[in-house]
Amino acid sequence: MDNAITAQKGLVAATCLSYVIVILDTSIVNVALAPLASTLQTTVSGLQWVVNAYTLTFASLLLGGGSLGDKFGAKNIYLIGLVLFALASAGCGLSSTLPALIFGRILQGVGASLLVPSSLALINNAFSNTHARAKAIGVWAGCGGIAMAAGPLLGGVLIHFFGWRSVFLLNVPIALLGALLAVRIPAPASPTHRKPIDLSGQLLAIISLATSIAVLIEVAPRGWHDSLIQLGMAVALVASGLFVRVERRCKQPMLPMNLFRLAEFSASSLVSLISGLVFYGLFFLLSLYFQQVRGWTPLDTGLAFLPLTLLVTLGSFSAGKINRLIGPLWLIAGCCGLYAAGFAGLLFMGENVPYWRIALCFPALGLAAGVITPVATASLMGSIEKDRAGIAAGVLNASRQTGSALGVAIFGSLMMSIQSFTTGLHLALCAAIALSMLAGVLWTAILLPCSSHKKTTP
Repeated sequence: MDNAITAQKGLVAATCLSYVIVILDTSIVNVALAPLASTLQTTVSGLQWVVNAYTLTFASLLLGGGSLGDKFGAKNIYLIGLVLFALASAGCGLSSTLPALIFGRILQGVGASLLVPSSLALINNAFSNTHARAKAIGVWAGCGGIAMAAGPLLGGVLIHFFGWRSVFLLNVPIALLGALLAVRIPAPASPTHRKPIDLSGQLLAIISLATSIAVLIEVAPRGWHDSLIQLGMAVALVASGLFVRVERRCKQPMLPMNLFRLAEFSASSLVSLISGLVFYGLFFLLSLYFQQVRGWTPLDTGLAFLPLTLLVTLGSFSAGKINRLIGPLWLIAGCCGLYAAGFAGLLFMGENVPYWRIALCFPALGLAAGVITPVATASLMGSIEKDRAGIAAGVLNASRQTGSALGVAIFGSLMMSIQSFTTGLHLALCAAIALSMLAGVLWTAILLPCSSHKKTTP
């Protein structure tokens, strides 16, 4: 018994450490936007690609990463992903041109897409007790919340003393430590039936997401009438339609469409996508606002985000207890309301607004972001059989990272398409309010009938 508990603790420590660096890279780069633009001589569009090259690759390959874990063993795929992430981070830190940095970010995304669903699958397989599994997932997600919270301040400090390259090189020793811990993790039993890789589905997913994000990023400088933009829209629509068709007809699809018949699965995926979109989209805009409009340093920017990130951490670690008291139905619906309220408070933001007025809105936004991730994760994973844990984890994280990439692309384009930064920011905030309210309505509409049925069923 003691050996089993020790093994479980070691597994949680290793997977949490790797998840920290993966999530760290979704937030830490934002405070490096100004020095990156200066060193690499790039525009807002180039900065969008630096941020989204990682999240886009991460999102589009997560489904395949989950399938690979189910086929070849979660531990094997996890270790490969972790080592690749370390090598890619070193490449990013040594980059001297924008294309080289973007390529390194793409490789980071590949590594992250392998290790994240495999880490969740390892946790899911290691804990047979539902309560213990939910607690472990809560710790895992909470560490991601800490990483997201620590990213801006840690990035600001690193850039202040060591330059922007340090935000990438930091990952290398952490990833290697995670690999050393992971080697000691007992490997789960090998799958009895190894499914073939759904190459056509994976290719169509990449094309669909990549062209969609490319169109959203490039539409501001090029315009909707540009022939490449119109071609990109056509390719994205065709690829999306073909992806759905292929996955429905495939005997062993990368994304089994019947998973969406489960209310918890559909609702969790949807709310994770919208949460990632509004939170990371705003994070990108506020980073530009603090650094380019107000002329703050990366360290000042990291400190400015501190009230927001502290509440993300608090929300992540209190989510489990609150979830047991309230239940996921009304908890996530309430968090969507908090999102909307926080974004509404930022509508008063202008070029010279006092910082404290901005900071007053951060608690609502931070708590909402911190609570939604672990609660949605636990809800989705609790609705899935263990042998499908890898693909379920892949879908959940793909939804969140797709939302993140969409948020940066959409909000960044809104800002660039309007001459006034403040007007563009307000337009993005209105979109965030509408999307937050929509997420709350859809979450409740999908799960409320299920909740009522469970109460009336003897």
